[in-house]
Amino acid sequence: MVTLAVVGAGSRGTSYARHATATGRARVVAVADPLAGRRDRFPGAVPYADWRELAALPRQADAVVIATQDRDHVEPAVRFAELGYDILLEKPMAVSEDDCRAIVTAAERSGAVFAVCHVLRYTPYTRALKALLDEGRIGEIVSVQHLEPVGWWHQAHSYVRGNWRRADESTFMLLAKSCHDLDWLVHLTGKQVTRVSSFGGLHHFRPENRPEGAADRCLDCSVEPSCPYSAKRIYLPLAGDHSWPLSVLTDDVSEEGVLAALRTGPYGRCVYACDNDVVDHQVVNLEFEGGTTASFTMTGFTPAQHRQTRIFGTRGSIEGDGEHLTVHDFVTGRSSVVDTRPSGDGTARGGHGGGDEALVEAFLTAVATRDRTPILSSPAQSLHSHLIAWAAERSRLTGETVPLKEGTPR
Repeated sequence: MVTLAVVGAGSRGTSYARHATATGRARVVAVADPLAGRRDRFPGAVPYADWRELAALPRQADAVVIATQDRDHVEPAVRFAELGYDILLEKPMAVSEDDCRAIVTAAERSGAVFAVCHVLRYTPYTRALKALLDEGRIGEIVSVQHLEPVGWWHQAHSYVRGNWRRADESTFMLLAKSCHDLDWLVHLTGKQVTRVSSFGGLHHFRPENRPEGAADRCLDCSVEPSCPYSAKRIYLPLAGDHSWPLSVLTDDVSEEGVLAALRTGPYGRCVYACDNDVVDHQVVNLEFEGGTTASFTMTGFTPAQHRQTRIFGTRGSIEGDGEHLTVHDFVTGRSSVVDTRPSGDGTARGGHGGGDEALVEAFLTAVATRDRTPILSSPAQSLHSHLIAWAAERSRLTGETVPLKEGTPR
């Protein structure tokens, strides 16, 4: 039985821990979170209001799940690595290059099992796609088109009203949301990125786009019934549901509790009257070793659905929608479809298409057996994926193409 400590028992930390305990192979023995209600999610675990209280003790568990806010990752990650804990770290690793490097150094020095939550690598869809590519079904990969459809309400929830709305309080959008996808493209191609360019910005969720007569809060707004981003329409139908996204608003998920949260909390604000500054759309162009290229689009103006990808090879192509893979063979002229439909959708609420559960299973196996093979990204590989995000943001802000040499933006 693997024993776990949870540091940061919010939506993601709780989700990973519950997946772990549901396997019957792990139990939570300690939980650190400043909110008592979150600590109470794990009856029987020793509660700590501050992770430093736990870190002041000799090692209390086999492994730790670190899912604090992004800016608060580096200190516990380094300290728990020093204490000998195996570590499951929510993405992004940290919000600065120096902090990411410090975490990687600490993880490699400790020899611990270390996994960043690049959940897209672990989905049944990705495993099937990667197998097709590795067996040469479409020959050599020449280029890739990849879309991350964030979803209109998810954009409003997390990146306009929510915890990731401001770069100075969390980090920029590409690192917060799309380091998943940049890592995934590296995983599929099996190559490192050499050059990056990027464009994008905050187009819509701005004060000048506020409809005439709109109030500061949706509950008071005469325009609300016709607004796509109505907090009432997004959240009230979920009343009674303890899962994400409602769990982020309030611990009282009754209709009365949700209304109270919308009346006083950040998630009831007009999307045109928030203090957000992260982008709502961005494109990234990548050049890989050997000349393979990829174009990646992240946009908030879509339904919330699975990622969509087209991969073009020398002997065929593949189109994927997160559930099905359509393989076109240039020799025979025929197409075939591989069904990889997961149990959940592509959002956090749906377990990222089976990726959350599979990641946790892989981590537990690695901890129990000391065999790191189930972990699909090393600390250095995770660092490279993060460095791509910084290079892209640098390009977006400067208008320059940013080269990477040995995984490091110059």
